[in-house]
Amino acid sequence: MSDDIFDVLIIGAGPGGYAAAIRAAQHGLRTACVERSAALGGTCTNVGCIPSKALLHASEIYAEAASGKFARLGINTPHASLDLDAMHNYRKSVVKSLNNGVAYLFRKNNIEWIKGQASFVDSNTVQVDGRTVRAAHIVIATGSSVTPLPGVAIDQQVVLDSTGALELPSVPRHLVVVGGGVIGLELGSVWKRLGAEVTVVEYFDLPLSGMDADIRREALKIFKKQGFGFRLSSKVTDVRVLGDSARLRIESVETGASETLEADAVLVAIGRRPNTEGLDLDKAGLSTNARGQIEVDMHLRTAVDGIWAIGDVVPGPMLAHKAEEEGIAVADRIAGQTAADHTSIPSVIYTLPEIAGIGLTEEQARARGEVKVGHFPMLANARAKTNLEPDGFVKVVSDAATDQVLGVWMIASVAGTMISQAAQAMALGAKSVDIAYVCHPHPTHSEALKEAAMAVSGLPINC
Repeated sequence: MSDDIFDVLIIGAGPGGYAAAIRAAQHGLRTACVERSAALGGTCTNVGCIPSKALLHASEIYAEAASGKFARLGINTPHASLDLDAMHNYRKSVVKSLNNGVAYLFRKNNIEWIKGQASFVDSNTVQVDGRTVRAAHIVIATGSSVTPLPGVAIDQQVVLDSTGALELPSVPRHLVVVGGGVIGLELGSVWKRLGAEVTVVEYFDLPLSGMDADIRREALKIFKKQGFGFRLSSKVTDVRVLGDSARLRIESVETGASETLEADAVLVAIGRRPNTEGLDLDKAGLSTNARGQIEVDMHLRTAVDGIWAIGDVVPGPMLAHKAEEEGIAVADRIAGQTAADHTSIPSVIYTLPEIAGIGLTEEQARARGEVKVGHFPMLANARAKTNLEPDGFVKVVSDAATDQVLGVWMIASVAGTMISQAAQAMALGAKSVDIAYVCHPHPTHSEALKEAAMAVSGLPINC
């Protein structure tokens, strides 16, 4: 029986769960992690962040070769062709490598992987496929799954969720994406580059709800320039599968006018919902809120002593890096160590160019008080020019009285990397002048952040 008693038990082996397990084990705590899937790593590693980025990368290179961009650089690729099977094999090899990496880290840190579905028996006991496991501390890290579109069945043949969209055996002639958020635009970008016609149906008047309005408007222009079709302020009211194709009825949310779209693939990407089914939370004394989330305090403690929750099952952005930081913080707190608190979490959309942001949008900041804003276009950035990457800009929002940076938003080919400097600056309470007067290497894309920070005071150099 003693073999089934642990200091820490984590339910879920995604980015948050496995990070929590590793950190707890590093603190010398006897640790186990329950995972029902056949591989470690969670949605992110297996059917989310990692495989989608593999396809995004491969499709970017293919599009550059096939579009003639390489020729502008003096590289002739007149016979570039697509081998989709090989591209899928590349994607799978990346996923397998990372699966093996997490398994190795579990072995290295003496973490027991308990395979199966966990359900609570009481506040410190769970059952996993008939095995009873007890722990002083239990961390719920079960992640999220795709939000269904009411009345629309996912068959993974014609009507797809994000997992099915990774596995398409051929390039669809016309892909309709329901939802103009991160997942829809990323996966839509993959298939657009590989030759599909892509139409995005979005309920709001701009894509990327929740991001800065300037970013949303600029992103729409860029996507349209890339050939995306959009039905904005629209909703899907019906999807009929007709053999190997689908007919969608689209309705304007403003006028009620409707139209019909024909497609041979439909990607439903309207969001994600927390995974709590099957956990029997009530037996542990827990419940969920109206959005299906487990409420936690600022230290990620639930209402029940000894039970913690992190990642997509708690309020906040559903991001792998947020879950990972929360997992580390919880393990540190369980071990009695000081843990970091992350008030601002960067977000990235891995389209081309990439889109990233952290902190308050300009609209949110202005609602709180007076602000100063600096812009710098990537068109004026030397490295962007040499790389034929003129699209986008960097925007810095700061408090008008204190100059403290409140938010940073950007569209650039490497925005996902550039945003890390902004995240660090904001974590340290930086002012715009602190970024503006740090020497940045030339020529780099990151100079655009420096210039945008200088523009807050009206003193950019190159525009």
